[in-house]
Amino acid sequence: MTAAECEKGLGRDKKFFIKSRFAVCSGAQFMQTWVRNGTSVGQSSFVLLAIGTVAKGSRTMEVQYRYTHLDQTGVTGVSGLMITPSVVVPQKWPATAQTHQGGLIPGAQSWAALKAQPTPGFLHTLTVNKGQGSKPDDTVFAVYQPSVSLKPTGGWRMTGALSGTLFFLAPRWDSARYISSSGGAVFSYVVAMPFSTKAGAKERLAAQHIKDAYTAPKTTKPVNNAKNLPGLTADRPLARLYHDAQRRKDNRNEAIKTCKKYWGNNYASGGKECDEFPFATTYQGAAQALKKYDPQQKASKDNFSARPIPKEDNGAGGRLMADFYRLNRIIDGSDDGFLIKIT
Repeated sequence: MTAAECEKGLGRDKKFFIKSRFAVCSGAQFMQTWVRNGTSVGQSSFVLLAIGTVAKGSRTMEVQYRYTHLDQTGVTGVSGLMITPSVVVPQKWPATAQTHQGGLIPGAQSWAALKAQPTPGFLHTLTVNKGQGSKPDDTVFAVYQPSVSLKPTGGWRMTGALSGTLFFLAPRWDSARYISSSGGAVFSYVVAMPFSTKAGAKERLAAQHIKDAYTAPKTTKPVNNAKNLPGLTADRPLARLYHDAQRRKDNRNEAIKTCKKYWGNNYASGGKECDEFPFATTYQGAAQALKKYDPQQKASKDNFSARPIPKEDNGAGGRLMADFYRLNRIIDGSDDGFLIKIT
């Protein structure tokens, strides 16, 4: 991600921008008013960006820092305004995991010295080696917090913040072999799986099924007038189900029971398959309310949808889902999550 992409993504009022699970950025503007004899005589400002990226298959998070929009008007003391960046990792899960920092965090530099540089900034990296994470996927989560402090010198008095923090980055490392043999890292933010109902989309009828389940749930089967499916908002994401093969099978079986109940034992005639949503590869699948998975019976009954659709559409939807899981390093369990976006 370039500085221009970061700034465009942040716009005028956002503190954080997610381009993908492998490219995110945060930024903040710092403004100073310069005072002499009790009177404001000038103003200065700058923007600090923290652009985080992870290369495919890498366990190293790179954060490119860029100073931009170094502007001044009137009389200022920017030649002696010392700017000092810093980075801390205040939290890790598990706390015993060791992080390795690389690159160089520079010491104090003046606003004027930064302004004179062609591309003022620096590179910092954070890596976690395998074998330190939580089971079953060797996962390590961290909070990466950039900040900056300012100090006017030369007898100047300045108003404005003398320190500030950027929005934190949230890297995650894993060794999930069902995604890749080498493990890797991502940023632990929720992203959306895209489905299209447009003419020509291979998964069109699978996408239409999902759209109906969200927008007209009372028309879907099984009948449930209170049906309210997750996956549209970050506070109710879908969670991938991988390690429990029996639960995936039970999800499929519950969906097939619905297809048989409403469309008969011959529901698959004409080259159809029973499509289910939420997917059988999620914890929110059709078996979630079975007593074996919900012993306290808190899950909503029949809070899913199943219908026969052509196997071509169903297969295309399945391939899209599998590619999304792999490309975004979606791991099993509630520590990860994803949304659905229908176009």
